[in-house]
Amino acid sequence: MEVGAGLSRPYKKTVLKISQELLKKIHLLGEKAYPEEGVGFLFGTEADPRQVLSIYPVANAREKEVRHNRYTVAPQDIIRADEDAEKIGLNIIGVFHSHPDHPSKPSEFDLKWAAPYFSYIITSVQNGKATESRSWRLNEDRNAFIEEGIESL
Repeated sequence: MEVGAGLSRPYKKTVLKISQELLKKIHLLGEKAYPEEGVGFLFGTEADPRQVLSIYPVANAREKEVRHNRYTVAPQDIIRADEDAEKIGLNIIGVFHSHPDHPSKPSEFDLKWAAPYFSYIITSVQNGKATESRSWRLNEDRNAFIEEGIESL
């Protein structure tokens, strides 16, 4: 069942577990980045269900004039994040980013650049205040996102 451009209902309900403390940190980072998109990595375990055990904020490396609706992660930040996750015995299991003054649903840009393996927590930041976070996974065909539930650890 279609719910928007590039969005679909899950075939199999997946769950992402994260503490309220980490989710609050993601909200604060989104508010701090406002009116630009904030971004970072989710570190955790790949078990079923996945668990986010740490977050790793990075700078939005996109050109300043489009940071209000786009983000890019610099290659050196990806390498550093992967090395730092490995040092603490975790994996990069996803990405978080904010949508300033837009819903917490993936955009067409998100669909184009996402990878099927990752979980994507998107936080809507309305007028500088985080209002909602939702998590998404890209389906194997790369043509739609599947919403996954967020549960507290």
